[in-house]
Amino acid sequence: MNAYVTDLVGAFADARTQTIDSFIAANTFDRPTLVLDTALVSDQYDALARGLRTGKGGADIHYAVKANPAREIIQMLVQKGCRFDAASRGEIELCLSQGAAPEHISFGNTVKRTSDIAFAYGAGVQLFAADAEEELEKIAAHAPGAQVYIRVIVENSQADWPLSRKFGVATGHALSLLGHARDLGLRPVGLSFHVGSQTKRAEMWTGTLDQVARVWHAAQAAGFRLTLLNIGGGFPAFYGEAIDHPSAYAAAVMDLIQDRFGDVPRIMAEPGRGLVAEAGKIVAEVLLVSKKSPDDLHRWIYLDIGKFSGLAETMDEAIRYQFQTARDHEDMGACILAGPSCDSADVLYENRPVQLPLGLRSGDRIVIRACGAYTSSYSSVGFNGFPPLDVVVL
Repeated sequence: MNAYVTDLVGAFADARTQTIDSFIAANTFDRPTLVLDTALVSDQYDALARGLRTGKGGADIHYAVKANPAREIIQMLVQKGCRFDAASRGEIELCLSQGAAPEHISFGNTVKRTSDIAFAYGAGVQLFAADAEEELEKIAAHAPGAQVYIRVIVENSQADWPLSRKFGVATGHALSLLGHARDLGLRPVGLSFHVGSQTKRAEMWTGTLDQVARVWHAAQAAGFRLTLLNIGGGFPAFYGEAIDHPSAYAAAVMDLIQDRFGDVPRIMAEPGRGLVAEAGKIVAEVLLVSKKSPDDLHRWIYLDIGKFSGLAETMDEAIRYQFQTARDHEDMGACILAGPSCDSADVLYENRPVQLPLGLRSGDRIVIRACGAYTSSYSSVGFNGFPPLDVVVL
């Protein structure tokens, strides 16, 4: 993408965040702070919902609570009729406390404590994920007769943050799990998968959908009356590389699904990043600018926020955040960006250095764009004594 198009996309993103920018400009911060605008989350929800309605019936949005569990976000989404993907008892309790109906909550983690399964079932949650025989046996014992969907492994993800190793069952074993669920008295209603977080283009879903469709049709042929397809997340946010408008992106994904699966009675989508990332910015501070030697090619710039205080997704430099400073009109130069902790792993960007103003100094404010997802929820309680990421919701 050429620089002109990038500038246009970035300018549009900045125009949407005027409320956040005005608040940041009018206030001082003595610690790293995430500033969120729920109006932007609402707009993004509406845009995704329009695209996901493509086709017969369309897809229901189940917000992935782990992306950002701010109560204000959950409350607003409940009011809009959103449903929820919960990974733990705590997330289920949060959703219920904000008015979510239990039948609108999916317990989507495939690794669950038995007492949490029993709690969810007792609270009225009816839908559970699994990817192993033992997990199905736990669900059958503590949520008898519940609906279950089997998560399958998908290969060759093109996402910036692939999610294919830890969760899911091999496609060749999925039918066995469906049968085991049925034998246990559970109701095996469908399949789930995750194309990978930050899948930037809809066409990147093609190979994944082909893999899952083969399992889906084999299950139907084997007599399993599947009614639910959980397509997970993957909906992208803008981190400097052009992405489609969320409505167009979602509609394109739904077209790909229709072509491969036909009319599915119920489709679930679980956006997290795609709903909340662009609704937040982090205000941080430069702590130090240095070089390791006089002839070092790159400066080291240390911030008061790092991997352990909210920027965990810089691991392997997977998510490339963008930065704003008051010196952006000055000449730029490459730098290695690091966090404040005493852990040597707390380096954010080194393999692909970041361009920041040459005049940047200790004490300067730096604002990190599109930080509404997977920052406050990743922030440690206080590693090295640094405070957890503060959150302000507008």
